[in-house]
Amino acid sequence: MKKIVSLALALALLLAMAACGGNNAAPSNSPAPPSPGMEPSSGGVSAPGEESSATILIAAAASLEPVLRDRLIPAFREQHPGIAVEGSYDSSGKLQRQIEEGLPADLFLSAARAQMDALVDQGLVDRDSVLPLLENELVLIVPTGKENAITSFEELPRAGQVAMGDPDSVPAGQYAREVLVSLGLWEALTAEEARLSLGSNVTEVLNWVAEGSADAGIVYATDAATTDRVTVVARAPEGSLATRVIYPAGVVSSSRHKEAAALFLDFLQSEEAMAVFGEYGFLPA
Repeated sequence: MKKIVSLALALALLLAMAACGGNNAAPSNSPAPPSPGMEPSSGGVSAPGEESSATILIAAAASLEPVLRDRLIPAFREQHPGIAVEGSYDSSGKLQRQIEEGLPADLFLSAARAQMDALVDQGLVDRDSVLPLLENELVLIVPTGKENAITSFEELPRAGQVAMGDPDSVPAGQYAREVLVSLGLWEALTAEEARLSLGSNVTEVLNWVAEGSADAGIVYATDAATTDRVTVVARAPEGSLATRVIYPAGVVSSSRHKEAAALFLDFLQSEEAMAVFGEYGFLPA
């Protein structure tokens, strides 16, 4: 009887040990649940102060479109994939009016100080954000192949049709008028109204000369560099402009993405961006 009891106790002990061993489960590969108040990580990392997702609208002078659209916006997107950049390009005067009328732009890149100053004075661009970004030059162009027809600003009265930006809204036109007045040519060119073609932006002036509908035109050096259909025959004579052709930039006061806009403006001032601007003929301001 004692042997039976002993065997029963031994068997019970063995069964108890086996049960305890079965509770030691294999380690799990599943991640531990997040601590209270913590969200699971998505794997992405944003720079301190950078908006993780935003779309910003850049209101930029027409002469900036090729370099921004083709080179600098794509380069910025590679560095900041969470920020999309869209561009609205036209004469600085038109963009000024559009911002005054409520264009939801985040950053304004003007081809002249006057339009930027007007928006700052109205409180529509943050004064502290405005800075001189680039410098350009004013040049005289003719259709390629007709370089001998007009070779200087002084010869413009002999041209059949002269194209320039409308001085009422286009900074390049305002600079052109200043040069022509300085050289004593403005009255001669405006005496016959049909001889002077006024474009709504500098790109339009460039196209008129490229297609031969104008015998000569006054544009920025950077615009002339975008096509081989026009040739630069002269640069604005020294002293014919009272001020340098400066492109200021500033953050729009009503922007909903000021951090992203400021980040893009910082990028435009980088050595990388300035080297690209230089390829298109711009100079650092």
